[in-house]
Amino acid sequence: MCGLIAELLLTKELKLVTAESCTGGLIAAACTDLAGSSAWFERGFVTYSNDAKTELLGVEERLLKRAGAVCEGVVRAMVLGALAHSHAQVAVAVTGVAGPAGGSPAKPVGTVWFGFAVPGQLITEKCHFGGDRAQVRAATVQHALTRLVELLS
Repeated sequence: MCGLIAELLLTKELKLVTAESCTGGLIAAACTDLAGSSAWFERGFVTYSNDAKTELLGVEERLLKRAGAVCEGVVRAMVLGALAHSHAQVAVAVTGVAGPAGGSPAKPVGTVWFGFAVPGQLITEKCHFGGDRAQVRAATVQHALTRLVELLS
């Protein structure tokens, strides 16, 4: 999947930035596992805590307090903040509840919000993945990479 992302970004002369919470850098790791990724992968932010989301990406503290970290507004702010704090033109952001704890009736374990920015488009979407912590995180990475390919194609 990352080979395809690399090809699409290089062809369009674009660079990618990631902003990750629940995946802890796994999307960036998948991208940078590919040799030569420095030609198209600009940087990655691991903003696991709310303080990191605020300090590194500019997510408003009042938004985090009002809505919690796992919501559309936060992932939108994360993806825009990643673009603003990098030299990339394409961004992906994720925030979610990987488990096993931390879920609620409104945001059960497996709830993940995604933000994607490609030139001319900003898209947010919510998914729910089943399984344990590792499965939720793996599914999140897979979905993020798959959607990037779709949006860049």
